[in-house]
Amino acid sequence: MALKKGLTAIILAFACVFSYAQQLDSIQIAQIDSLMGEWYLKMSTPAVDVYQMDSVRFTSNVPDSVLIQRLEKMNSYITLPFNETVKSYMVLYSEKLGTKMTQMLTLSDYYFPIFEEVFDRYGMPLELKYMSVIESALNPVARSRAGALGIWQFMYQTGKLYGLKINSFVDERLDVEKAADAAARYLLDAYKTFQDWNLAICAYNCGSGNVLKAIRRSGSKQFWDLYPYLPRETRGYVPAFVGAMYAFTYQKEYGLVKGETLLPIHADTLEINKNLHFKQISEIIGVPIEILREMNPQYRHDIVPGNEGTYILKIPFNYTGDFIEKVDTIYAHKADTLLSPKVIKNIQEGGNGASITYKVKSGDNLGKIAQRYHVSVNQLRKWNHISGSMIRVGQRLTIYSNGGPAPASEKKADTTTDPDGYSVYTVKSGDSLYTIAKNFPGVSADDIMKFNGISSNIKPGMKIRIPKK
Repeated sequence: MALKKGLTAIILAFACVFSYAQQLDSIQIAQIDSLMGEWYLKMSTPAVDVYQMDSVRFTSNVPDSVLIQRLEKMNSYITLPFNETVKSYMVLYSEKLGTKMTQMLTLSDYYFPIFEEVFDRYGMPLELKYMSVIESALNPVARSRAGALGIWQFMYQTGKLYGLKINSFVDERLDVEKAADAAARYLLDAYKTFQDWNLAICAYNCGSGNVLKAIRRSGSKQFWDLYPYLPRETRGYVPAFVGAMYAFTYQKEYGLVKGETLLPIHADTLEINKNLHFKQISEIIGVPIEILREMNPQYRHDIVPGNEGTYILKIPFNYTGDFIEKVDTIYAHKADTLLSPKVIKNIQEGGNGASITYKVKSGDNLGKIAQRYHVSVNQLRKWNHISGSMIRVGQRLTIYSNGGPAPASEKKADTTTDPDGYSVYTVKSGDSLYTIAKNFPGVSADDIMKFNGISSNIKPGMKIRIPKK
C-alpha cells in the first residue's frame, strides 16, 4: 500500500512538473524528477517530534502585540505574517524546548559561521542557516528513519545528484561545509524556479514537484494559499523555520543561555594526500579523537583516504604547528596495523567486523535495503550468498557496518540500571565524558560530572550514573 501511494505521488508530481515545464528555465526537470517521492520519507524536525504540532496551539505570557513587533523588527528576507500557527512555533522554540534549545544555541557558535560563509558566497540570505536547526537540531551525524543523513539531511540520491561523494570511506553528507554547499545550490535552484524563499524552503523539505503540484491546485504562489495543499509533513516547515529564527534572535529575552562546547571555534583546514588514521594524529600530537570525529564526521572509519586523492582534515588551530612539525612521524605511526592492506581491503568490501542482522519486510528489495544502509547491492549479495535479486519476507540478511547503524545490543552493552532507576554506564577504553554524554539525549558532560561528583579524568571500568533529563 505504501509503495502504491508513493508511486501515485510520483506520477502526480511528474504530471505537475510536465505542465509547468515551460516555466522552469532555472532548474533542470531531471533534477526535480530525481527528487520525486522523497519528501514523505524525511522525518520532521528532531526538536519538534515530541509535539503534535498540527493540533497544538501554544500560549505565552508574552502578549501577541509584543510577538508581532519582534517579528517585524527581525527585518528578515524570509518572514511570515503572524497567525496562530506561526505563534505556536515561536513559542515552541523560545519557551518549550529547554535543554534542546540550549544545546542548539551552543552548537550554533561553531556551525553557523560555516553556513553563513557558504550562503554569502552564493549571495543568498544568511538566515537560511536556521534551516539546519529544523533539519537536524544541529546534529552533524543525524540520521532519519528513511536514511537522510547529516546536519542538512540529504537522502542518498539527492546527495549524489548535488555532487556529494559517498563511498566506503567517505560520506560527504556528513561533511558540514560540503553538505551546506550542496544545500545552498539546491535552495538556489528552487529559488530560481519559484522566486520566493518560503517556497524554496518548502521545496527543500518536500521536493520542487510537490510545491509545483500545490501551486497548480491552489492557483497561487503565496505560501498560505498553498498551505492546505502541501504535504502534511511540510506545512509546518516554514513556520518552524520562522519560530527557530525568532528564538535565536531573542534568546536573551527568554533567558536562553549557551552552554560550553568542546568544539573549537578556531580550526585549521589541512590537505591530506596520503592515508591517515585519526589515532595516528591523536597519539602523536594529542588531539582528542572525539574532537577529530566531531570536526570530520564524513570519515566513516576514522581514516582519511588520502591515497585516493586530496581530502580535507580539520583540526583545532592550536595543534596545527605540531601537526606540520611532526607530519612524517604521524604518517608512520602504527601505519602497518592501522592502515594495513588488509584493513583497507576489508573496509572497501564492507567486511570490517561489526554487523547487523536485518529481517526482510514486505515491500523490501535489495536496492531499497542497500540504500537504507549505505552499501551496494553487490555487497548485500556477497555477504548473504545471494546470486540473483530475489529475497523473501522474513529472510535475515547480514549487513556490515559500512556506514550502517550499529546493533542495538552493542549500543546498550555497557549500560545497566541501578535500583533507583538510573542508567549506569561502564567506561570503556577511549571513552570521554563528552562521548558518553552523546549517548544520552539531553545530558551533557558537565551534567555527568556534577551528578557523580567527579572530574573529567575517568578510567576504563569505572561506573558512572547518568542523570535523568
